[in-house]
Amino acid sequence: MKKNTQCYFTTNNVKLIDYKDVDILKKFLTPHARMIAGKRTGVSAKYQRQLAQAIKRARFMALLPFVAK
Repeated sequence: MKKNTQCYFTTNNVKLIDYKDVDILKKFLTPHARMIAGKRTGVSAKYQRQLAQAIKRARFMALLPFVAK
């Protein structure tokens, strides 16, 4: 994902990041299923914390992989 000047979640008026919304969470993962840093994605610190928590919960609930090939 390219670096944006504006936060993705602020521009789309997302108040809470839901761990069940896998399509949005996948945008912030590399092909190897690693989280992309906030500096690269342009996500603000507030939403980066929520995003990390949502990704971890989705992984625990087996909605996202821990590791991908």
